[in-house]
Amino acid sequence: MLEVVCSRPNILAKEYKTPSAQPMATVEIYSSPFCGYCYRAKGLLDGKQVPFTEFNVIMNSDLKQEMMARAGGRHTVPQIFINDMHIGGCDELYALERAGELDGLLADGPLDG
Repeated sequence: MLEVVCSRPNILAKEYKTPSAQPMATVEIYSSPFCGYCYRAKGLLDGKQVPFTEFNVIMNSDLKQEMMARAGGRHTVPQIFINDMHIGGCDELYALERAGELDGLLADGPLDG
């Protein structure tokens, strides 16, 4: 996995990329480095070789407020978005996987615009 620091200024974020021949959805995860659920969610995506951008909210209150606004007020991490659609946290991500719905969401290419 190649780790690239995100280009958004003043944002603690990392972009994780894996080689993929197919277009993949845009995946964003708001997380904390001390969160076991965050590691589980990222592990599932890594196992599927899905690139994602991770936003560390622990040191940036603006990012935490952004996360809460996007996630309908939810304040726990992780909060996961696929193509700007709020998925929820780790439990919801794994529920989508168990239901056989996650791969379909991830296969959709990024939204234009």
